[in-house]
Amino acid sequence: MKKLLFILMFALLPLAMVAQSALAAGDGPSKDMLKGIITEVNAAERTLVFQKDDTKEFMTLTLGEKMQPEDMKMNQKVLINLDKHAAADKVMKDVSIMFIDMSVSKLLALLVIGAVGGLLSGFIGSGGAFVMTPAMMSLGVPGAVAVASNMCHKFPKAMVGAYKRWKYGQADIKLGLVMASTAVIGVQIGIKIQKHILNQFGGAGSNLYISAVFMVVLVFVGGYVFYDAWKLAKGGGKETVSKLAIAMQKINLPPMMHFKTAKVTISAWITIPVGLLTGMLAATIAVGGFVGVPGMIYVIGASAMVASATELIIAFVMGAWGSVQWGLSGLIDIRLALLLLATSLIGVQLGALGTTYVKDYIIKVVMATTMLIVAVSRGVKIPGYLIDLDLMSPIDAGTLALLEGISFWSLVTALGSAALIIIVAMVKGMTADRHSKRALAGVNHG
Repeated sequence: MKKLLFILMFALLPLAMVAQSALAAGDGPSKDMLKGIITEVNAAERTLVFQKDDTKEFMTLTLGEKMQPEDMKMNQKVLINLDKHAAADKVMKDVSIMFIDMSVSKLLALLVIGAVGGLLSGFIGSGGAFVMTPAMMSLGVPGAVAVASNMCHKFPKAMVGAYKRWKYGQADIKLGLVMASTAVIGVQIGIKIQKHILNQFGGAGSNLYISAVFMVVLVFVGGYVFYDAWKLAKGGGKETVSKLAIAMQKINLPPMMHFKTAKVTISAWITIPVGLLTGMLAATIAVGGFVGVPGMIYVIGASAMVASATELIIAFVMGAWGSVQWGLSGLIDIRLALLLLATSLIGVQLGALGTTYVKDYIIKVVMATTMLIVAVSRGVKIPGYLIDLDLMSPIDAGTLALLEGISFWSLVTALGSAALIIIVAMVKGMTADRHSKRALAGVNHG
């Protein structure tokens, strides 16, 4: 018990260290970014009346050259970026609706997304979030709001999943808390990066950044995990420790830590970069699991089963911390968070149950397959964001519509294929387990 209390103190110490700067970081957007509602539009003069969300004061803003009066949404909370380089004062550069209109179709879509994302989270760790952020963006949610809302919904889900996987003997609490101690610092850094991009380039810049990072990291990590899963399946499903992890374990740099469930003894310093990067990505794109899980597998040397379970512990700690920070900035859409949570809590328990019936390489196959398909979904959206930022010449409407369609249906494919692989693997595993128990009972009876 004393050891557990010590580990908890070690994990939560960074929270106290960054608390003051964190609260400062959470005080909202810069003076060039405004939150509030548009109350009146004057098309002739190309101006509008804007009421700020924090002070409730009214101010007159001028529309930018490429902005059209008829596109301005009245009496809806919006995020406005001012053009710092404009000759006149208070000229708008960018405007985006913060909280989307909720229709029946969007409500049902969010419930399905939550269920499949929860299934993935319970099965492969908190990496289920990497389908939720793109899915929300495909429904029209601004990138920063999608990231913030996703982070808010996932920490209670991660807590449930971590508890279930711990009961199955798969989660290493000590490893999770040690990694979480640096992940929360990474979260703080990531939030600052995301806010800077939002302040400088507006909603289109934030969407471009999220999509580009998604595509690059998902292709790199997903490709490697898929290759490793293929080798593992070819070798009969027996998982071996990577050469990099063996080399890292040989580094004798105090303090050395032993992680019982993971069956690993390694320098605490090796866990720091993995934890930092996990937290940074979690805060900037709401996904840390696809770095945290492979990091624990290939750098630290944990099995895929233990790594995917332990990541849920890390997700709970950094998700709770990040939610406070995003909440202070007013970028969390609580409707999205609650709808996703409603079904993901069911999905995460089914996913966690599924891990008890499958081999480790199946977890890697699901992780890699979903990552690569989601990478396509985000990659085809990049041209549109580049056009919005005047970094690319406009293309015809038909091509843009085609790219939108590819993005949507590839995301649907990712969700469907992941759910199908998990359910089939779980049913096959449960059937095989039932047959083996019957055979054993027959032998014992005979």
